[in-house]
Amino acid sequence: EDRMGMTVTSGSVVIQKDDSNLIGISIGGGAPLCPCLYVVQVFDNTPAARDGTLQSGDEIVGVNGTAVKSKTKVEVAKMIQNVKKEVIINYNKLHADPKQGKSLDIVLKKAKHRIVENMSSTTADALGLSRAILCNDSLVKKLEELSRNEQIYKGLMEHTHHMLKAFFDICHVYRAFGDVFADSGVREPQPRASEAFTRFGEAHRSIEKYGIKLLKTIRPMLSDLNTYLNKAVPDTKLTIKKYADAKFEYLSYCLRVKEMDDEEYAYQALQEPLYRVETGNYEYRLILRCRQDARVRFAKLRSDVLVKLELLDQKHVQDIVFQLQRLVSALSQVPQRLPRGHEDHFHLPHRGGSRRGPPFHYAVPLG
Repeated sequence: EDRMGMTVTSGSVVIQKDDSNLIGISIGGGAPLCPCLYVVQVFDNTPAARDGTLQSGDEIVGVNGTAVKSKTKVEVAKMIQNVKKEVIINYNKLHADPKQGKSLDIVLKKAKHRIVENMSSTTADALGLSRAILCNDSLVKKLEELSRNEQIYKGLMEHTHHMLKAFFDICHVYRAFGDVFADSGVREPQPRASEAFTRFGEAHRSIEKYGIKLLKTIRPMLSDLNTYLNKAVPDTKLTIKKYADAKFEYLSYCLRVKEMDDEEYAYQALQEPLYRVETGNYEYRLILRCRQDARVRFAKLRSDVLVKLELLDQKHVQDIVFQLQRLVSALSQVPQRLPRGHEDHFHLPHRGGSRRGPPFHYAVPLG
């Protein structure tokens, strides 16, 4: 055997079978090509996975005290199936260094997966880029929803900002009108005209004051939207970035395993010996262990991303309704809460241009 510097330790484990009479592992190697029988994969939510002793790459040396040397993987699988309720597995635990399995080939495969991620399948196939993919990945739709919600918030925030800026400018215009009318009221010698101009000016100034008060009421809405856009979303994206890195690494190991499987099948078809298989297939078992470790990290980060996306989605559903209601409510009250003084009609004395006619008045609605 060529262990490539890796060590093994012997042990045994008792695994209770499930209702399907399975323990939840797949087996590789064995006679006639490989001297070792080993665990290829431990399936999720199975007795072997819950026990946690057996890992991908571990060698199986016995079943219920019977040695499995020189047996095929099919024979060993039948030996395990023939045992009811619980089975004793004797194994050699492979102590593998994940850094040893993370070769330049894996690094390049990660880079390729990162590039292919943004390509369509047709383009990738046309370029001849082999890759591993996750089937029916529900997280893809959630990430698309996050991107769409982010654009909605950005558009809403930008539109609200422009609207409030325009409203603020209008308030200043009302203030300027109020100052002009108030100044006219001070300078007007006729008492009735002076009173009319003064009240007209105060009405415009009151509109400006109410507008500023309205802006202060709506400002927290922009602050909440800003918190969502600049804190909650970036934090989730950072988690997604870590998840994507773990995902690409896991897919790279999956692709590497597939390539090594294809290599074995090609040599078998040619009836040619393959050195790594004849010496215990330790290189392949190392990649299997690295794939399992990468899958554990990937599953954990995926769970974290799903939780954060769920919380973010809840905040979006609840918060967007509340913020829009607050905005619409505040804007709908503008006509109702404007000062009532501008509804009165003041007669502003104005001397006509005709020398023959007597002085007359314009009835001016202050609104």
